[in-house]
Amino acid sequence: MWGFGGGRKKPDRGERREPGFDDPRGAVLRAEPEDRVSGGRRSSQGEGRREPRLSTDGDLRADPQERAVGRRKGDDDRRGSRGKGPGKPRRKRRSRSLIGQFVYWMLVLGIWGAIGTAGVFGYYAAQLPPIDQLAVPKRPPNIAILGIDGEVLANRGDTGGPAIRLAELPPYLPKAFIAIEDRRFYSHWGIDPMGIGRAIVSNVLRRGGMQGGSTLTQQLAKNLFLTQERTLSRKIQEAILALWLERRYSKDQILELYLNRVYFGSGAYGVEAASQRYFGHSARQATLGEAAILAGLMKAPTKLAPNRNPEGAAERAAQVITAMAQEGHITEAMAKVALARPATAQRDGGGGSINYAADYVMDALNDTVGAIDEDIVVTTTLSGDKQKAAEQALTDELDKKGAKFGVSQGAVVSMDPTGAIRALVGGRNYSESQFNRAVAAKRQPGSAFKPFVYLTALQRGLTPDTVREDGPLNVKGWRPENYSREYFGPVTLTNALAMSLNTVAVRLGLEVGPKAVIATAHRLGIQSTLQPNASIALGTSEVTPLELVTAYTPFANGGIGVQPHIITRVRTADGKLLYQRRGSSNGRLIEPQYVAMMNTMMEETLQTGTAKKASLPGWQAAGKTGTSQDFRDAWFVGYTSALVTGVWLGNDDSSPTKHASGGNLPVEIWSKYMRAALKGQPVAALPGGAWRPANLPAPAPSIPVSRGPDPAGPSGGFGAPTPAPALRTAGPPVQLGRGARPRSMDDLLPPGEIGERSAARDGAPREKNFLEKLFGG
Repeated sequence: MWGFGGGRKKPDRGERREPGFDDPRGAVLRAEPEDRVSGGRRSSQGEGRREPRLSTDGDLRADPQERAVGRRKGDDDRRGSRGKGPGKPRRKRRSRSLIGQFVYWMLVLGIWGAIGTAGVFGYYAAQLPPIDQLAVPKRPPNIAILGIDGEVLANRGDTGGPAIRLAELPPYLPKAFIAIEDRRFYSHWGIDPMGIGRAIVSNVLRRGGMQGGSTLTQQLAKNLFLTQERTLSRKIQEAILALWLERRYSKDQILELYLNRVYFGSGAYGVEAASQRYFGHSARQATLGEAAILAGLMKAPTKLAPNRNPEGAAERAAQVITAMAQEGHITEAMAKVALARPATAQRDGGGGSINYAADYVMDALNDTVGAIDEDIVVTTTLSGDKQKAAEQALTDELDKKGAKFGVSQGAVVSMDPTGAIRALVGGRNYSESQFNRAVAAKRQPGSAFKPFVYLTALQRGLTPDTVREDGPLNVKGWRPENYSREYFGPVTLTNALAMSLNTVAVRLGLEVGPKAVIATAHRLGIQSTLQPNASIALGTSEVTPLELVTAYTPFANGGIGVQPHIITRVRTADGKLLYQRRGSSNGRLIEPQYVAMMNTMMEETLQTGTAKKASLPGWQAAGKTGTSQDFRDAWFVGYTSALVTGVWLGNDDSSPTKHASGGNLPVEIWSKYMRAALKGQPVAALPGGAWRPANLPAPAPSIPVSRGPDPAGPSGGFGAPTPAPALRTAGPPVQLGRGARPRSMDDLLPPGEIGERSAARDGAPREKNFLEKLFGG
């Protein structure tokens, strides 16, 4: 220490002052305050060493001088601590000091870590909407599509199924999700530290694959508010939102939200949609094995879908059942039964053709009720049984003979005489192609269009017994031919339609005029644009199957125009009526006598004509085949008094088939479907009765028909008769109907593709022009 004289006084060698020492009695000796002031020096009076005194409270206290000596002694002890004796106790103090420092710094780090974590959480929480404005998003509306008998046929909407209450589910179903996804669901507060720790350990040890440690609440938060990206920021926001959900809702409410919002694969959101999709029934009826499969899907919905990976789904379901037994949610006996009888997904027969009809319902719904913001129930005109029968008839025939005839696709439309659609199949397999050929594919109808030509002629005064010449015809260089390239001379209109003679159809079309034919087709239900040229009589303008079936329906109902429809009623899930269809029609379009004439003519098609393969025992049926150029499209539209059904076959790229015509595959599909669809219905005759001419001689006998394998050809042409009559090129003059004005062949231009050509001499060889190749078969 520095003295008052300005110099530093060195202590004598013998003057070692102890700053303090331990009294044998356990008291601590301390120096008096005077010594602290004087810096531990001896007093100026030369006082000697002072003995420790006993204070009044029993403590031993040293003089200040002795306390100074004690401090110097302590310094010496520390300098000699590396030796023996006094140094040993100092090691224990240092050890205790290191532990204390470690605890201290750990506390410091913990505090700063908590501050940092709070800062990070605060930053990412700021990226979310304000808590007071946060709300669970409204569940996307579901559209339940019912058949005419109330059966659920399909669900549409973003979820694929309606919501369901937790109380409506069997108890083991929600417990399956808790057992495999979040065993501590009812005890944690949104985030489960133990679960996170367990997941980390499992991931480090590589046991059971990578685990995330997310709770059901966190998974729900992700589904409600966040994207599916796997980033740290998303996980932090997920945790924040999970805490908010736990604070806002009860555990049961969170579990119910979870079961109705999560994705189960195959387009199904929510447990009800998934149960309908995979098992064909409501989640209310789910078995324990089915509940285990549904819960197991949470790990990988697409990969473990039971309709795509039954083995993987069954293996995961076994893990779920084992976990349920371990947690006490089910008994060991229940677990053994469930493991012995694993659930299986329903077979997706034929690619789910009901989806084509459901898509059409959704299109019609937009025009019916507009925007939808809540769950609704749509009652349709569809018959589940007829839909399945149409699907089976189409797929079975294509599976058996599609490759043989070079046909890859088809469509079926069936409606009753009021225009109510009973079945609609838009393709061979919905899962492979969602394009709805029944309502959207426009194809050439070929000779299936001829009834509109004949009806127009009848309405101009002709009758089924009117005779027209089947012979060579030249329209500005275009020479249409029959499929057999043979002619039968004068024939009745009935025989001409039954045998689908092209030349007679063209002659009639030219008589009445293409525009009149188009007007008739449009009036009856064709909506597509039709070209007014000479070839319109052979069905060269494209139409859809739905249009063609609609236009045939007046023949089946007595002449009344119909509006094709598929929706009868729309209501909300709680029963509020939004739409109810009222009976409506387009009024009478065909007079009863012409209905009877057309039915008589087209009935002959099934008896002796191109559709004689059609078999419908007990029913009076009529219809018309059609085959377009180069066998690209094959049609048959037929009807009874109960159903009108059309079948189209072909290829999406319009490539030619291998001689598939209206008289083979389409007729077979139609017959198979109609037999199933009409089963059990009372038999009734076609309206109008059979037409017979009054005061006219009986019609000429039908031309003998070849019983070959398939008499129909492109454009509805007819095969060679047996025996073939002599070719005749002349016949009676063309007769016009009542009120029709005479017209010349030259009044009508041929199709635009055909240029002027001079007629070649009869019998001289010549090259066929484009339309002859097009329509000659």
